[in-house]
Amino acid sequence: MTRTNDIILRTTTTLIAFILLGFSIYLFFAGHNSPGGGFIGGLMTSAAIILMYMAYGSQAMEKILPINFRYVIPAGLLIAALTGVGGLFFGEAFLTQAFGYFQLPVLGKTELATALLFDLGVYLAVVGVTMTIILTIADDRS
Repeated sequence: MTRTNDIILRTTTTLIAFILLGFSIYLFFAGHNSPGGGFIGGLMTSAAIILMYMAYGSQAMEKILPINFRYVIPAGLLIAALTGVGGLFFGEAFLTQAFGYFQLPVLGKTELATALLFDLGVYLAVVGVTMTIILTIADDRS
């Protein structure tokens, strides 16, 4: 099978995927203080990866991104569950959030919260589930 000349698709995909990934990172970090978070950030990341799969093909993307997304799902669920259980060790309720302000070298005074860790678990689970579903449907040739 010969591929058509798709230089415009690949060029625009590179730019659009970069914008989508940047926006997904913004949504991820903004999530515990404003709308956004792990779920929508994970969907945006999945959209960027799917766009790259469509433009470059599955063989090229598996070389660039050699990840079995089925293993990302339990990793995300484990992170989210452990974040929720963490409050129990300090006599608090399940999924109780803790936060503090820290002086970081480049960022200065920054708030760090356990909600960010929970969002990371949700983010990984959403990317894993979305990519597994889409890639399984795409590989179904019957």
